[in-house]
Amino acid sequence: MGRKVQAIRGMNDILPGQSSVWQYLEKTVAQVVSSYGYQQIRFPIVEHTELFKRGVGETTDIVEKEMYTFDDRNGESLTLRPEGTASCVRAADQAGLLFNQTQRLWYVGPMFRYERPQKGRYRQFHQIGVESFGMSTPDIDAELIILTARLWKQLGLLEHVELQLNTIGVAAAREAFKAALVEYLTQYKDQLDEDSQRRLTTNPLRILDSKDEKTQQVLEQAPSLEDFIDDESQAHFERLQAILTANDVPFVINTKLVRGLDYYGKTVFEWVTTHLGAQATVCAGGRYDGLVEQLGGRATPAVGFAMGVERLVLLLETLDLIPDAAKDNTDVFVVSFGEAAEVQSFVVAEQLRNAEQGWQVLRHCGGGNFKNQMKKADKSGARFTLILGDTEVEQGIVQVKDMLNGEQTSCATTELAGYLSQQLNG
Repeated sequence: MGRKVQAIRGMNDILPGQSSVWQYLEKTVAQVVSSYGYQQIRFPIVEHTELFKRGVGETTDIVEKEMYTFDDRNGESLTLRPEGTASCVRAADQAGLLFNQTQRLWYVGPMFRYERPQKGRYRQFHQIGVESFGMSTPDIDAELIILTARLWKQLGLLEHVELQLNTIGVAAAREAFKAALVEYLTQYKDQLDEDSQRRLTTNPLRILDSKDEKTQQVLEQAPSLEDFIDDESQAHFERLQAILTANDVPFVINTKLVRGLDYYGKTVFEWVTTHLGAQATVCAGGRYDGLVEQLGGRATPAVGFAMGVERLVLLLETLDLIPDAAKDNTDVFVVSFGEAAEVQSFVVAEQLRNAEQGWQVLRHCGGGNFKNQMKKADKSGARFTLILGDTEVEQGIVQVKDMLNGEQTSCATTELAGYLSQQLNG
């Protein structure tokens, strides 16, 4: 026997039983974003490497260390997408959807980064992204955040997450702050952690969210980004806060929140939780008014966010917030013995599916005696088992066994859907 081929490390199968939770989450997201007028967009998982170098930033950790990049047979450098925003911009601009237009778009799918796998963080992971284009005012920033608050409420997560906000100003303000920050930190370079020392010359803003205690101690006396924010960005930020406050969306201002991607400016935000250990962020985003032009399109204001599906599923499971209806449960299991009963069991199962109650009806296939079929019915976890023999077929009835209490009732086939509806739907 040959050696079994295993899944690639950090790239996980989503098995039956797990997939129903994913479907519940994705369905809930689709309903919420649709209620705000967002339309789904789908784009390839492979893009030209240049897209991410120009979009995400050549000095970011993603581009420097984490991308899955390879040359195809024509020698072109291709990359498995590490995030969705750059691809969304490319796809929308290529289709002529951006210039002088407004768009509300969303997507879901796998992303790829080569990093150390850990709970809630994988090499193939899945993101849900929401992006809006063509609107420069803070009301669209607010809409996105209010949308996420509605989603948390729908999922039962609102009291378990916290919204953190910041403004990082326009590019000129950030450049002035970077210069002051680098000048200050250079004096204490030996006290910084290894990553921060490297970022000092590549991406100094990322030093602000370093988790290293000594680095954070050095930062206590560092220049503050707040002191460099331009008036326009500050007014934008204050208006955003006013809208959120009027809509009862609580937030805290985190002046060290900068986000790890180069394209952000003005508003940045994260939703964080204390229930997942180190993997605290479940949703993050902000404004990226310069990205479309940076990728070769015409200047288009934009704002968006992304959330990790694996982390949200883990959070729902940790907090036991998955409703029974979202679990992959069998409602009705159908068994039969005898040739006429086998044929009729198909009719009965289809009759229940035609009732459009959303029931999961599992009909036994593959033969086997009555005892073995009942064992499978019990193992299925179904609330009710329907039993058909040739006698039941002749009489036009079905035996209905309640698997919770073992009680068995005869029911006319024509009344079966109504009877089960009373029992299953209360």
